[in-house]
Amino acid sequence: MVYLPLALLGGVLGLDVVSFPQAMVSRPLVAATLAGSLAGDSAGGLLVGATLELIALETLPFGASRYPEWGSAAVVGGVLYAGHEAHPGGALTIAVFGALATAWVGGWSMVQLRRANGRWAARHREEIEAGSRRAVMWLQLLGLTADLIRGAALTVCAYAVLKPIADACLALWPPDVHLARAVVVAVAASVTVGAAWNLFHAVRGARWVFVGGLVLGLIMLLES
Repeated sequence: MVYLPLALLGGVLGLDVVSFPQAMVSRPLVAATLAGSLAGDSAGGLLVGATLELIALETLPFGASRYPEWGSAAVVGGVLYAGHEAHPGGALTIAVFGALATAWVGGWSMVQLRRANGRWAARHREEIEAGSRRAVMWLQLLGLTADLIRGAALTVCAYAVLKPIADACLALWPPDVHLARAVVVAVAASVTVGAAWNLFHAVRGARWVFVGGLVLGLIMLLES
């Protein structure tokens, strides 16, 4: 019963990454916050999600390229962090690295699913070429269902493997919370700066939009 809601959330958010409905709820900022809420600590999930979002900004999920699967991975990271109520030193570090490992495996699993989709489509090639509506709908439903199961299985397996590892590591981790968080945020910020730098050179006016958003965000932060 503990794993069932986790599997459902990871499956739905993994499905949102590419297949359906692509409503951006699979972004780490949203996904990890939802996972934290599921574990009773939405603020902790938000912290992990914001950190992962800095890293995920470097990803451009389009075409047939291989990229990390952030939806299910952010769920794992959010639950790993929120599952430690005291948030000891190293909890954020372990949650982020656990999410990164899950995202890498998730990207591999998406490639395998695409290959499976290709094999399934090849079996119904004659029906598709004949314009069979039933064959097209069947392949779409099969692909969506397989992606849902993939995300759910990935989330549950990753959490089951990483939870005891996280507990063992935190039992030995030094209690300095601020240093551990500073290192993680610095690494995530460096990835973000690299992604922003690439964007500035690729899109005209992007740097000014970024500066404007940064200034507006700082003003809202100061007023709050």
